[in-house]
Amino acid sequence: MAFIQLHLFSNALGMQTQVGVIIPQKDTVGEIGLDNGVQSGKYKTLYLLHGLSDDQTIWHRRTSIERYATEYGICVVMPFGGRSFYMNEKNGDQYYTYIAKELPARISEFFNVSNKREDRGIAGNSMGGYGALKIALKESNVFGMGAGLSSVADIRLQRFEQHLKNVLGEENYISDDEDLFALATKHNNAEVKPRLFMSCGTEDFLYQDNVRLKEHFKTLDYDYTYEEHPGVHCWEYWDEHIQRVLKWMFGNNVQ
Repeated sequence: MAFIQLHLFSNALGMQTQVGVIIPQKDTVGEIGLDNGVQSGKYKTLYLLHGLSDDQTIWHRRTSIERYATEYGICVVMPFGGRSFYMNEKNGDQYYTYIAKELPARISEFFNVSNKREDRGIAGNSMGGYGALKIALKESNVFGMGAGLSSVADIRLQRFEQHLKNVLGEENYISDDEDLFALATKHNNAEVKPRLFMSCGTEDFLYQDNVRLKEHFKTLDYDYTYEEHPGVHCWEYWDEHIQRVLKWMFGNNVQ
């Protein structure tokens, strides 16, 4: 695998920004300790989102995502989303438009990746889990799969009020298009829907919110997988369970 620190200009943000990209390398004869799962044709892709306190480097620094991706021969795209909750900020940057709409087109322009929705997934942890599930629900023609680890499942809870004021303004109005419960209901009868995966630690402070979202999905018609395991809101949990996400998304890649 190769790791690329991509600097590009975003029209949505009106500025330069950075993206970490893990991309398969076909000829790795002599590389020790890795099984190369790269296949012929265009690569399947995982967009991997960070949490509230982090940036585009964090998955590469805190987990073995490059090693895990090698097994499946996939591309992994890790963009910077600020503290935006992957929304278009009222008086700031347009991170939803950038990540959900502009970036997939740029990655297709730059790399040998598939444009098929079934070959493109999005995942994240905490704030990034919320963003991944939201984007998958709203942009199902682009992303065929969405996964959240320890997700901010209920954006309307008071615990996020202060963070969201910087995104939504002082009135802090949250529309149904930012609410996972409302979005799941809204898109339940859509012709094209994403496959969805959620996982949360049973000692995580967001656990009960994730359980409520799980119960909501059970009343709807989605291809939906929910898991819970012992654990808190930490990188040990996310490093372990991003491996389960990859198997769930791309397991049929392995020969």
